[in-house]
This record gives sequence, structure tokens and C-alpha cells, in this order.
Amino acid sequence: MNQAEETMSCVYKNPNAPTEDRIKDLVSRMTLQEKVGQMTQIELCVATLDDVRNLSIGSMVSGAGKEPLEKAMASDWAETIDRFQQAAVDSRLGIPLAYGIDAVHGNNRFYGATIFPHNIGLGATGDADLAQRIGAAVALEVRASGIHFNFAPCVAVCRDPRWGRCYESFSEDTNIVRKMTSIITGLQGQPPVGHPKGYPFVAGRYNVIACAKHFVGDGGTEKGINEGNTISSYDELESIHMAPYLDCLYKGVSTVMASYSSWNECKLHAHHFLLTEILKGKLGFKGFLISDWKALDRLSEPRGSNYRRCVYTAINAGIDMVMVPYRYKQFIEDLISLVESGEIQMTRIDDAVERILRVKFVAGLFEYPFSDRSLLDTIGCKLHRELAREAVRKSLVLLKNGKNPGKPFLPLEKNAERVLIAGTHANNLGYQCGGWTRYWQGSSGRITTGTTILDAFREVMGEKTDVIYEKYPSPNTLSGQNFSFAIVGVGEEPYAESAGDNSELVIPLNGSELISTIADRIPTLVILISGRPLVIEPWLLEKIDALVAAWLPGTEARGITDVVFGDYEFEGRLPMTWFRTTEELPINKGDNSCDPLFPLAFGLTYKKEKPTE
Repeated sequence: MNQAEETMSCVYKNPNAPTEDRIKDLVSRMTLQEKVGQMTQIELCVATLDDVRNLSIGSMVSGAGKEPLEKAMASDWAETIDRFQQAAVDSRLGIPLAYGIDAVHGNNRFYGATIFPHNIGLGATGDADLAQRIGAAVALEVRASGIHFNFAPCVAVCRDPRWGRCYESFSEDTNIVRKMTSIITGLQGQPPVGHPKGYPFVAGRYNVIACAKHFVGDGGTEKGINEGNTISSYDELESIHMAPYLDCLYKGVSTVMASYSSWNECKLHAHHFLLTEILKGKLGFKGFLISDWKALDRLSEPRGSNYRRCVYTAINAGIDMVMVPYRYKQFIEDLISLVESGEIQMTRIDDAVERILRVKFVAGLFEYPFSDRSLLDTIGCKLHRELAREAVRKSLVLLKNGKNPGKPFLPLEKNAERVLIAGTHANNLGYQCGGWTRYWQGSSGRITTGTTILDAFREVMGEKTDVIYEKYPSPNTLSGQNFSFAIVGVGEEPYAESAGDNSELVIPLNGSELISTIADRIPTLVILISGRPLVIEPWLLEKIDALVAAWLPGTEARGITDVVFGDYEFEGRLPMTWFRTTEELPINKGDNSCDPLFPLAFGLTYKKEKPTE
């Protein structure tokens, strides 16, 4: 039988056959081992070509900061992923892999990729079209490296800035988060008119499989504790935290990731009611539901114990694909055993596999499983960096401009005689980008290509301007020179997830003291680099001439100079209520006792204060 005849006889290999017919045909040909293999996602660093081929592994993942490709170029990644993809295609049924990665603000694992502002900054823009364009750019840079599946966007509604994932949320306001789900259309493409709600959609080879996460309530945990417990009624959970998922489903989001957190003491990965009855039933989600990293291990104490029971609980709750990611042979063995013993029904396995295959067929992986090397030039390209620069300038929130009404401090003068640039964040690209940049927790220094605040000011200042940079200015510097003004960049060090949980929220690295020391002597613009609002004491705010919340802007700091020198207007509005003291937390718009330092949606402009609505 030649290839054309084989394609005609195998409905699932026929790209012109209806997707549901292809799914039905392929599932009917699969063994239990192959079905369970499709439900398994494994880490690159433990994967072998033989296991991918022989176990019919459904997906692979690269956790941030994991070898063996940490310092590799995108072309090396594409070559490696293609090699594993070839092993999958060479399996008995030839089912391709869906390779996944956390490209949460650009293809952030890769040196040289465009790093966009983190979600909190995009939320400050309130610009749905911008988010969509960023999604399309990220999709291209991800596909260039051979990757098909992006664990983004995070559509959490962050109700407490003490949460270590606050910056992954667009806003505390459900409506802003809903608006910014437009990024899914950029990542996956625009579904046609009449596309059924909840059915996955991926437009083509220049798009990726998106993942709405983390279902559900992860931004509402008590005291902002990561992986903690959200205490609420169902109505509150639905109206605040679940609402953005409705928009995701209308946009054809292909996958949803369950949350590590709990709702009223029940872990989401074990929550049949929310995962199966609500998400898949009431909301009509037809894509697949994936676990978070090693999430099944967290279903028992100590973690990783009684693993067979954890598998039983999660799969029966509605998890379709498990991000194992290491002990995949034990997972496969336990799941097969649970099916053979009748503890997990074959109908549950078939439902999971049908959902996984639906996404793979819709994404065109059977027709185009391998990387497209022609896309490599899109990584960090000028067009994408200009887009990131636009995002930075639209995300900046002006919190103070001048000590006296009618005497604004900004815009700055490009041809000033002498300027001091100082602070821990003024010349640190890693700090500027934040967590999930090259490494899970981020890092310090020139970790990728980009423009620091110092670089940007040096590019823009006049030829005759004397620009002096000292991270910590000496007493001689502060007292012995006549500075026109100072730029002080301070803020948070990079962090991710639980490492970012913080009950104090002071400006780290003695940031307040540094600001105070400089502002006592020189008119000062403070640029705050942070993933959330931080404590700004009244005495410090009084000393500052101008204050800009720049969030975690990424690699393109020219977006900052575009605005502070007046070439562009300030457009950003606060996506989070800016509290006065941590004792007030949580504090959100609409709270009866809400008396914030700056309210949600606050933002000054050069013309006048923007209304807060």
C-alpha cells in the first residue's frame, strides 16, 4: 500500500476529514499503553528517543532553567525538538508531540528573544489590541524554536499583592483581565465567525496552542499565599475568578491548566465539581485540561508519597494530561494499573485522549509536526522590539509629577547640563525583566540582549550632557556637583511563584534610603521596577519630585525615555489598588474601608489627572 492509499484507509491521517472523525478513528486504533502515553508530559532532561517512540509520549516540556539546552540558540532547540518529534512520528501510529514551554512575556527562555512587559504592565495599558499583537509576536518567536504549546496566558485576578505571582496577573479587576484575554487571539489566531464556544482553535503554523491558567481562584488565596486556599462562595468565585475563562473559551483557547491552589480547602487538582462539572460541563470546554508541574505530587503529604492514589484522584477529577514531569514510567505504570483494576474507567481515559488529539489535529501537528527554520529571524527582531517598546511606554503609570501644583517636574530636558543616574535597577537588565526570564526565578545582569534604563538615557540625552552613573552615589558625588536632576531606578529583585510571597512589600535593597539620600540633594525622578505596588511612606513621597511605576518592563527601556522626555504622553493606569500600609491588605476597589494611597485606575498625564472611573 502506497502512502496515498494508506492515508485514504486511515481516516485520522486524512487532513480533509472532519476533526471528530479523525479523533474517533485514531482512538479506535490505540492500545491502553498508547492512550496513557498521550496523557503523559515529560521533561526534556529525562526524556529518551526510545521512550518517546515506544511509549507514545504525548507531550514534552522544558522547565525554566533546566539543562541540557540552557545556553543553546533557538536553532539548537529546534534541532533537538525535531529529533524527539521524529521519534514520536516514527511510533506505531505516528502521533506527534506537543512540546510546551512557559513563554509568559516573550519566548523568555531564549537568549536574544524579545522580552515584553509582564502581565501587570500590560494590564496597566488596558489595550486589548496591543495584547493581541504581543500574542502574535510571541507565537512567532516560540514557533521559531520548534515549540508548539505555550503555557500562557495567566488569567488570574490578583486580589492581594502579597502573592508572589501578582505580576503574572493583568489586574485585581476582573473586567480588565477579561479585556486582556485578547492575547489568546494573538497566540492562537482569530476563530472564524460562528466558531463554537469552548472548541479549541489554532489558525496555523505561525500560531501556538495557548493555555489559560490557573483554574481557578489562584489570585484570591488567603493572605496572598501561593498555592494557598481561596475562601469564597461559589457565586464570588464565579463572578471574580472564573469570569475571564468564559472569554478564553469564546476565543477558542485550546488548553486550561489547573491551579495548585485550593478552594475552600479542596485542592483544584482533585476538584471534580470545578474541573469536570463546571469547566467541561457547564462551560462546555472541549480542549484538554493539563496539570501544573509535579502537581500530582502535591496531593499527598509528604509530597510525592502515595503516588498511585494521587494519579487516581487527579485523573478522576478531570485532569487529561499530566505534567509529570520526571517519574513518567511510574505514572504510566500506575495509570495503566488503575484502569485495569477498574478504579479509573476506560471512558475517562478515552475522554482525555480525545481532548488531547482534538487539540493536536486542530493545531495541524499531524500535517506540520516539525519546526519552520524560516521563522528564526523573528526572534528578537526589530519589529518585535519596537512592539515591546510601545508596550513599555503605554504601561508606565505616572504617580507624582512635581512637588507643587502647577509646577510639573516632567517632562525632562534632554539637553540638561549634568544628570545623575543611580540605583540598583538603573543598569540591570535581569532586574528590569523580572522572573521567568532565561531562568524560572530570573537573574541579575546582562542575562539577554536589551536596553537598560541607563542605556536608554545615554542614547537620548544631548551630546553635551554629562551623564554620571553610580549605583550607590558617593557623598562626594552628591555634594560636589551641580546636577540638573537625578534618575533613580529601584525596585524588586527577580522572583517567581512562592519565592515571591512577601508580607512586608518594602522597596528592597534599601531602596527607600537610597531615594531619600539622593532626593535630599537633587531633584529626583524615581522609576520603580516592581511586579506589584510597594510601600511608599508619606515622608518619602514628599521628597520625590516625580514617581513612575514601570512594573517589570522587559528588554526595551527606550519606552521609558520616550515618555519621561515628553515625546509620548503617559497612558498607563493602575491595574492594582496602591495600598498605604500592608496592614490594610487585602484592599480592592469597592471595599467599604478602602482608603488607598492611589486608587485602581489612577494615572497622571502631562495634561491632567485621568479620571479613575
